[in-house]
Amino acid sequence: MLNLLHDQSQNCEGMHRRDFLRVGALAGLGLSLPQLLAAEATRGRRGQDISCILIWTQGGTSHHDTLDPKPDATAAVRGEFSTIPTAVPGVRFTEVAPRLARELQRFAVLRSLNPRNGSHGTADFIMMSGHRFNPSTHHPCYGSVISQQRGFKTRMPPFVQLGNALDKRFGGGGAGIVGDVHSPFEILADPSADRFSAGDLVQPAAVNDDRQRRRQGVFETIDGLQRHLDTEPAGFAALDTHYRAALNLIAAPETRRAFDLNQEASRLRENYGGNRFGQSLLLARRLVEAGVRFVTVTNGGWDTHLDNFSALKDRLMPPVDQGLPALLADLQQRGLLDTTLVVWLTDFGRTPLINASSGRDHWATAGFAVMAGVGIPGGSVIGRTDREGSRPTDAEYFPEDVAATVYAKLGIPLDLMLRTPDGRPIRLNEGRPIREWM
Repeated sequence: MLNLLHDQSQNCEGMHRRDFLRVGALAGLGLSLPQLLAAEATRGRRGQDISCILIWTQGGTSHHDTLDPKPDATAAVRGEFSTIPTAVPGVRFTEVAPRLARELQRFAVLRSLNPRNGSHGTADFIMMSGHRFNPSTHHPCYGSVISQQRGFKTRMPPFVQLGNALDKRFGGGGAGIVGDVHSPFEILADPSADRFSAGDLVQPAAVNDDRQRRRQGVFETIDGLQRHLDTEPAGFAALDTHYRAALNLIAAPETRRAFDLNQEASRLRENYGGNRFGQSLLLARRLVEAGVRFVTVTNGGWDTHLDNFSALKDRLMPPVDQGLPALLADLQQRGLLDTTLVVWLTDFGRTPLINASSGRDHWATAGFAVMAGVGIPGGSVIGRTDREGSRPTDAEYFPEDVAATVYAKLGIPLDLMLRTPDGRPIRLNEGRPIREWM
């Protein structure tokens, strides 16, 4: 199923959202695509043609138990995992990240990120926009900015989200002031399923080309009757253009090809991992190749208040430890790593002290970020936290600095001024790029 705007989400705070709009009839007529396709008419300046794959592990991935272990701390802080060496001398990860440790030369880690936030929902907004939450001004997420500024590269949507592990109560992952026309296409189906397809985005097999033409003809006939009654034929003409573009997208051969994971060699698919996260990363790579400018891959379940260590070891980290290095190696082999920025973000860090339920709670002043590609120096480990992992002590950076780095790498000017619906100018970013990665 493809979801155009919103879907349900839940975390430890027990909050839910209902769908605002689910695209149910998209396969047949494309009736919900035109507004998004109209974004092509509003694209901004063109810059360097860089794509981005953003990995979002929703809930707050523990920095202590993955990429910033504290082996010399007390057991109440250190936790259950031992540490292992990485490809960079002197840098150690925990035992649940063996492949990431071996492949560290392919990516960079920021250990001194201060999220300045420890709440779900606002975290999704802050980390995906680089702005503190402001109920009066919803800044757009990275993908929506790219959609608004770059527009369509091919007939594929410029911004796609895989999965719905994202808390949207405060506008996280959304278009905000640039308008819902720049919200992501949400693909909710599991790419690891035996019969995976793009669902509503891909024309069903039962709808052959002749049937599609007949459906389009019926629609045009009905629309033509209404046009004669309307006093603004020019507006209808513009709308028709976007409807035709919607129908073209559904029938486009590149759409079918992009979502056909069976075109990949079985060995490569196995290398990514036979799970939803790994196959989502593989699909993200295929979407980038097909012309999607920004892909967000969501992965939930990281709010580990309970059984943090067993959850990380048995369920959460293995797909990431396998899939992320596979993605980077695949991109590099295909010559795409120079033009594809890969980013791994999460809500915030987790408490230095382990709680009574063998878990860690929310922690607002320490976390991590991972980047690769587009000139990011592989093997670069920036900053450090104190002995207990409670706060940065060197090279402290904030979400707005992560955003500045993302935008700089994607060729978006940091002094870009956006406009609210009522015309107020809003600066895109107030951060400073992470200089060690520039």
